[in-house]
Amino acid sequence: MEKELEEYYNNFFETFRTKGWKQLIEEVDNNIEQLDNLEATKDEQDLFYRKGQLAVFNNLKNLEQLMIAAQEQAESEDNEDDAI
Repeated sequence: MEKELEEYYNNFFETFRTKGWKQLIEEVDNNIEQLDNLEATKDEQDLFYRKGQLAVFNNLKNLEQLMIAAQEQAESEDNEDDAI
């Protein structure tokens, strides 16, 4: 893996280990829980707004897993290139 790409992933993983990241994810989980309740939805426009908010919060919540999968994919591609 290229040094720049390896540093990119390492920076994310360092962030994921911080207390601040864990606090952020707790807040994200709370927001997801609140937005997931449709009872307070006023109209169609509000529904789509909530849907967008949920998409952003879910992407943030899943960022660590996405980075792990991306790093594994990059390493796998490197191993395939080395085998050729």
